[in-house]
Amino acid sequence: MPDSPKTRRSEIWYGGRGKSAFMHRSWMKNQGMPEDSFDGRPVIGICNTWSELTPCNAHFRDLAERIKRGVFEAGGFPVEFPVLSVSESQFRPTAMLFRNLAAMDVEETIRAAPLDGVVLMVGCDKTTPSLMMGAASCDLPTIVVSGGPMLNGRLRGDQIGSGTAVWQLHEDYKAGRISDDVMDEAEQGQSRSPGFCMTMGTASTMASLVEALGAALPENAAIPAVDSRRNKLAQHSGRRIVEMVEQDLRMSKILTREAFENAIRANGAIGGSTNAVIHLIALARRIGVDLSLEDWDKLGRDIPAVVDLMPSGRFLMEDFYYAGGLPVVLRMLGEQGLLNRDALTVNGRSLWDNVKDAECYNREVIRPWDAPLAAQGGIAVLRGNLAPRGAVLKPSAASPELFTHRGRAVVFDTIEDYHARINDPDLEIDASSIMVLRNCGPKGYPGMAEVGNMGLPPKLLEQGVRDMVRISDARMSGTAYGTVVLHIAPEAADGGPLGLVREGDMIELDVAERRLHLDVSDEELERRRVEWSAPDMPEVSTWRRIYRQHVTQADEGCDLDLHPGRHDLEVPRPSH
Repeated sequence: MPDSPKTRRSEIWYGGRGKSAFMHRSWMKNQGMPEDSFDGRPVIGICNTWSELTPCNAHFRDLAERIKRGVFEAGGFPVEFPVLSVSESQFRPTAMLFRNLAAMDVEETIRAAPLDGVVLMVGCDKTTPSLMMGAASCDLPTIVVSGGPMLNGRLRGDQIGSGTAVWQLHEDYKAGRISDDVMDEAEQGQSRSPGFCMTMGTASTMASLVEALGAALPENAAIPAVDSRRNKLAQHSGRRIVEMVEQDLRMSKILTREAFENAIRANGAIGGSTNAVIHLIALARRIGVDLSLEDWDKLGRDIPAVVDLMPSGRFLMEDFYYAGGLPVVLRMLGEQGLLNRDALTVNGRSLWDNVKDAECYNREVIRPWDAPLAAQGGIAVLRGNLAPRGAVLKPSAASPELFTHRGRAVVFDTIEDYHARINDPDLEIDASSIMVLRNCGPKGYPGMAEVGNMGLPPKLLEQGVRDMVRISDARMSGTAYGTVVLHIAPEAADGGPLGLVREGDMIELDVAERRLHLDVSDEELERRRVEWSAPDMPEVSTWRRIYRQHVTQADEGCDLDLHPGRHDLEVPRPSH
């Protein structure tokens, strides 16, 4: 790609009087494009994940029009294009199976098309990392527009949070404490407007981290989807991407090591999702930044969770926005010396310049630094003979009394095994047991589904038990909660020691010491390893075969080992 922003990439398609330029312009004109659409103005791709199968993003048709309006106002030429829209709530076996496929779709579309800059329209959990990963591999000027959270959920006068209410209400339903009528009301009341989950789940976390990274305009994280200010932000983003092209402000100038450090610390302060660990590691590798599990533990370890949102706390994203939103949290981090203040953002200003005047309007929602929701808001990275390459736990969503625990393993070989046995009143399990789920990692599921926060046995729920230690090579929804150890690497299906655990083994968890230990001798583990065989994993599609053969483990971001990382866009070869 030419070094000078004055010679735009799109001019290779549309510039001059040659045959190729004639053909490219002519076919675009069948949509009624005016002649001056091709007079050298920046061509801006609007990467849209609208889909009626992705409810979080179902309002993106109108939002795209707002972005186009801003592009036109700034003198650009907007072209909207669709990419694979990965639906968290509708896709099986798990949306995570398709994150890398969507990233591939985004990257190859950008590489193939006459684009000078890109607006990424994201919202539902995997749409944010997939679009950012694909765009990062190309390194064009890029700005992110999130779709915004749903309005707060309501049920009979109380607030309920999307996702979080599912786990809470279903456990009450299994225990016989609520009726079918209440569950029916909750289904509608939980999701009463367009937008993504209004809890601090993965979608809200990733929208917040996009803002903390500097890849979106200020306030991107929390403006509700149906608030008119979301449309205003989209229009301003359309204007700004044209300026970014003129300035040649590419993703690699924004997504620096310092920006990722800011995002990790912000994740701790908001009590963000464990899924962010995998997504940010994958994104960092795409852009060429070295980021590891150790960085997550070191940078986030002493960050208090100051945002009092479900699933860890009481409030929801609508409340967070009215309280001042993420700029307030970033200002707090900066005042504590925990922010790389000079990190550049897409509006051309430093992150600190964007947030230094932010005001908090509700100290219950965004708590003071010295009176946090949880003293440890970051992600705890655990290691030991059960997780040689690491595992993660979210302290702010866990029970402190279980941070140091020793218990007997109750082992489920698959999620089907779990469902077949968990309701059995004769299951040998008590509140001190440790539930173990395996063969649910990147290769084993496939796709590493959000099943790690296994529901507790009904017989214990009826006794009033509300949390137990659970361990798996799976993930869990960011809307979930509990003392859940996740992302064990390497996974069981890839020969990891989780596959060697047997019913009745004793397991020790020590969050403060970051330790996860299977109390079985090395000699016995080696004997079991000789007897172990990989689970049967039938290949039912081309993509699943590629995925299983090439997906990396959780500590490496679950990207494909085929991907070479960032490569600047080459001058395309002639198509005619």
